[in-house]
Amino acid sequence: MPPVFAHGRLRLYLLKLLDEAPRHGYEVIRLLEERFQGLYAPSAGTVYPRLAKLEAEGLVTYATEGGRKVYSITEAGRAELADRGGELADLELEIRDSVTELAAEIRSDVRGAAGDLRREMQAAAAASASSTRVEDESWKAAKEELRKAKQEWKEQARRAKDESRRAREEAQQARRQAKEAQERAREEVQRIAGQLQEQFAKSGGVLGSLAGAWLGGVTPTSTSAPDSDSDSAPAWAEDVVPTGDPGRDLDRLLDRFRDEVRDAARDRGVTPAQLAEARHHLAAAAASLNATLRPGS
Repeated sequence: MPPVFAHGRLRLYLLKLLDEAPRHGYEVIRLLEERFQGLYAPSAGTVYPRLAKLEAEGLVTYATEGGRKVYSITEAGRAELADRGGELADLELEIRDSVTELAAEIRSDVRGAAGDLRREMQAAAAASASSTRVEDESWKAAKEELRKAKQEWKEQARRAKDESRRAREEAQQARRQAKEAQERAREEVQRIAGQLQEQFAKSGGVLGSLAGAWLGGVTPTSTSAPDSDSDSAPAWAEDVVPTGDPGRDLDRLLDRFRDEVRDAARDRGVTPAQLAEARHHLAAAAASLNATLRPGS
């Protein structure tokens, strides 16, 4: 039998199931069996060691409820899922292909069983030639068994074919949506970062210099000419990988901005004059962001 999951793909699919909801190991096994229409179910010896490895890598965590471990995905796990969105879509197609292959094996087994049954029918007919009544009953029973076997094979083949087609269409749509969501998130973050950089550049001062350094690495969508500080500033927050959710990406950028301003204040100290100037710049930035995020309000 061909492998159901290619190397490393079961690990990725476990992250997907835990991203949907926290689950214990038995529930993960049951969900995988359902995804394969009962044709395949991984053993506990396959699933639990991989969950333990994901927990050791910091991609999942667990809490004990009722004597059982309930696993949940971490932010690091979600970041890996976001980075491997294309692989996940391909994996959905691979799963459906695996279902098709398993169904094909079932068809082959049914054909073999049907051949064996036919040979047994012929042997039974030859052995019971002296008794017409017994022969007729045996022949009818054998024909009925053969009819049921063929009907079951046809039904399984039809279900596998329909499921494979739907899965391929869903995976292709999911891949397009993931790509579009990443593009929208990137454009939104660039637009907001550009407006912040432009606002701080106009206001100048201590906070304006800091903001120019921090935001210099984000390529804005604005057509304003960059100042000399932003030209030489290092890339800012380039390690923040888009998740496909613009709201979550904006929260992460604002958290980074807040943490770096706090670090600068702690390391260098803040005078009353600088506090007043920072309040002025933050108020201007907040007004600009509100106008951006609430157009027409």
